[in-house]
Amino acid sequence: MPTTKARSGGVEKQNPGQLNSVQLNIVTLVDMEKAVENKSLADAMYMVDNSIGGTGQGTSRLETVCKQGQVLNWIIRPIDMERRRDGTWPPMPKINNIVFLDTESGDEEDVSEKKICIELKIYGAPDRMRDALTPVYYYWAGTVLSTARPGVYRYRLVVELEQEGKKERIHLNTENHPSIRVVSV
Repeated sequence: MPTTKARSGGVEKQNPGQLNSVQLNIVTLVDMEKAVENKSLADAMYMVDNSIGGTGQGTSRLETVCKQGQVLNWIIRPIDMERRRDGTWPPMPKINNIVFLDTESGDEEDVSEKKICIELKIYGAPDRMRDALTPVYYYWAGTVLSTARPGVYRYRLVVELEQEGKKERIHLNTENHPSIRVVSV
């Protein structure tokens, strides 16, 4: 895959715009009991972000405004995240993947062949194993390509849910697709 290079102050940069942007957090809260019972994220998922100008705060159809080259952190956690009296933690949700959809095909479920984000590997505290004192949440991080054309890109979260007292996990996809609105730098 060819890389784009731009000159900045005489220095050649591989990803222009990436290092001069603030990271955005997209937080998803899941009502684990409702999602597991209904085997659906519909009416069991609520999203908020810290972007300026986005829409759909508190819904599953969040639109996050971001810049080309910006880092996005998708954080997911259950609504009930408090340690229980018996010392156990509630079941946890996890983002297994984020799939961008092809908005040009007319079918909202078609996967986009164009890459929109570069996945970043997990770093920092969230990747630690849960212990008796520290709650842990899961996240997926990516950088919007600096070459992504301005526009709206819908995506599907692929979510894995723990079940109370069971080893099997449930895998669900978002039904109402959130999106990112990429603006030029």
